[in-house]
Amino acid sequence: MAYLDNIRTFVRVYELGNMSAAARDMRISAAVASSRISQLEDHLNVRLFQRTTRLLNPTEQGNLFYHGAVKILEAVDEAEADISSVTQTPRGTLYVAAPLGLGQRLIAPAVPKFKEAYPLISIRLRLSDRKLDLAAEGLDAAFFLGVPEDSNLRIRKIADCPRVLCAAPEYIRQRGQPKNSEELKTEAHDCLNLRYPGAPEFQWPLRSQDGVKRVTVTGPFESDHGDVLTSWALEGHGIILKPVFEISEHLASGRLVPVLAEEPPIPIQMACLYVHRRHQDPKVRLFMDFMVDHIQASLPSE
Repeated sequence: MAYLDNIRTFVRVYELGNMSAAARDMRISAAVASSRISQLEDHLNVRLFQRTTRLLNPTEQGNLFYHGAVKILEAVDEAEADISSVTQTPRGTLYVAAPLGLGQRLIAPAVPKFKEAYPLISIRLRLSDRKLDLAAEGLDAAFFLGVPEDSNLRIRKIADCPRVLCAAPEYIRQRGQPKNSEELKTEAHDCLNLRYPGAPEFQWPLRSQDGVKRVTVTGPFESDHGDVLTSWALEGHGIILKPVFEISEHLASGRLVPVLAEEPPIPIQMACLYVHRRHQDPKVRLFMDFMVDHIQASLPSE
């Protein structure tokens, strides 16, 4: 098992490009991670990484060994999944990702309940609004809102989530209700956008009498953190486009009020992405089934 642990550590260091990040991800110390890499290098009699004070780059041998190491770990995982399927005692660690709003409100609260039902399965949940690469980041599944760009991944649809354009009452008092979606393109109104590095030009898809129109909006603030946008909206700084489940409490309390009701946003797809081969793993199937049931029961109606 020690050699397998060394290989797993090497793969995480390679994928994350940082010894400390890999150690945190695996819940070991940086010293242990470094020791495992050194042991692996001694065993193979090669240098797997070029180390400098700030950088950690794989050598040619490291690049070569990585691809073989991934195949080894996949074979071990598949063998363990086969055993779990036969013994009906799924075990192991699941690496799962979700956007911040979805993860905090719907996924994270259900993780302890899943753990109670399946005590031999551990969950490593990562929350981020940035775009994720499942293969490169070693993820088993990733929940998302919208339309994925990677057609090589499998999708399990969960629901179409209603969305709403809304703002704080104070913002409406100061700037007025937008009369139509054209005003969102101008300085008449401030729109708060979710944007992260590499994100495409952002548009809000709204229903109109002529069908769906995609409005390129403008505003003084942008963030890659969805809850930051909500905070700005609550403080009266602009209009946000949000899934209802993320802000239902603020709508109920009146701290946010709907705007432009005659041109509402179209619902957004909520789904789970996974690599096809990983769906054969019983613990991945169990987790997705559990979360889909939980999320569908928790989503507010439109």
